[in-house]
Amino acid sequence: MEDRRREFLDHLAVRGMSPRTLDSYGRDLAGFFAFLQEEPSEAVDHALLRRYLGRLSGSGYARRTIARKLSALRSYFRFVVQGEPGTVSPLVGLSTPRLGRRLPNFLFLHEAMAVLAAAEGGSPAQLRDRALLELLYASGLRVSEVWRLNLGDVDRRSRQVRVLGKGGRERLVPVGREALKALERYLADGRGQLTGGEERAVFVNRAGGRLSVRGIRRIVVKYARRAAVGKRVSPHTWRHTFATHLLDGGADLRAVQEMLGHASVSSTQIYTHVTRERLRDTYLAAHPRAWGHGR
Repeated sequence: MEDRRREFLDHLAVRGMSPRTLDSYGRDLAGFFAFLQEEPSEAVDHALLRRYLGRLSGSGYARRTIARKLSALRSYFRFVVQGEPGTVSPLVGLSTPRLGRRLPNFLFLHEAMAVLAAAEGGSPAQLRDRALLELLYASGLRVSEVWRLNLGDVDRRSRQVRVLGKGGRERLVPVGREALKALERYLADGRGQLTGGEERAVFVNRAGGRLSVRGIRRIVVKYARRAAVGKRVSPHTWRHTFATHLLDGGADLRAVQEMLGHASVSSTQIYTHVTRERLRDTYLAAHPRAWGHGR
């Protein structure tokens, strides 16, 4: 069973899954296998799976966490049964716990500008950090996509970056003027002082190697704290901010979908809920006939 788990995780790594998600899947599967040891059964069927979901719920796991664990199991059993004619995943027909729709966390424009301003400085590390933050805001890349970015992926002439996204799908994402300027300054004056000529990664650490996903997260958190932004900020917050600000500016939903690398436009539509909420709040605060105005 452990061998199959390792084969599955290796398969996901080859397909481009981020290290963080791989770790989550590994832990989720390990937890399920530990449950199987405690609940001996002749087969993994709906009854067993419902007992497992009940165990998770009874242990206090949130519905969103349970849904994620179930998603890991779905992917694993699809992998196990592929190539075995007549074999069906035991999760076929098992429903996922219903989730409340959670609006994404994003930065308002003044907050985004404050974080970027906090990254001013001329040292190699500061030039790198500013270029990293500018790129996250300008492109909406996933943290795993930034982590994979190589020098050859940045096309300064066309002002685009080539990105390898989920499922190994490649896309071109435009990069704005300020982000490109910060990138060029870092590549010209900062990167060479951090690493030698062998490393291909765009963003490197102080030891000269590829900057890790954890390192990227630390940089994002560092400057959000320095800017005194009163909310949790992660690389994904910048992705949400990118999409929300584009839609606020009148961008087409399909264009935003393509830039984000979403397989379905339904994944992108969550940002329209954000902009609607902001419009509603603006109306309620400003219109003299709005509910509660002047209270």
